Amino acid sequence: MRTGIRTTLIASTAVAAALSLTVITPALAGSTTTPTKVAVGTSHGVQAAPAASQGDPRDVTGRVADFYGSYIDSVYDNEDPAAGANAQALRAFYLSAAARKAVAAYEAKEHADGILFAQNVPVKWQVTYTGSGAGHATSLVTLTWSDGANPEVTKIKVQSDLKTRKITALSPAA
Repeated sequence: MRTGIRTTLIASTAVAAALSLTVITPALAGSTTTPTKVAVGTSHGVQAAPAASQGDPRDVTGRVADFYGSYIDSVYDNEDPAAGANAQALRAFYLSAAARKAVAAYEAKEHADGILFAQNVPVKWQVTYTGSGAGHATSLVTLTWSDGANPEVTKIKVQSDLKTRKITALSPAA
């Protein structure tokens, strides 16, 4: 009879411990129950939310976000010998030939980065879908240039071809 009570007591304790871990573990891991924002990033790696990222290679807005995230990482890490080559490879992969030509023309004229439309690197970025039609999708890239209460923000309108998923045009947005 004592063995049955002891077994029940041990089993109850084990179940209680397991349930406690299922409540405590997500809190320790930093996960939340709020929705995840996929296309938000920072250049210094400190990010309160989102806890998870996901993607779909068929989603042109997601591809714009992937491009800007990777590109900003590359130009931010400019002391890494591979960073410059990586930035050029990203341009070759994500931008159409016409877009690369337009970016090069902007850079020659303005002496600034034709992807970021600036001479420095933002600390945060966000990409938002703004519409589609005539075989193209449009996204709005918001670049944040500083931290603090009143950070400087610029916006870039990005057009992508729905068939090739390549970025076909970039321009500063008002």
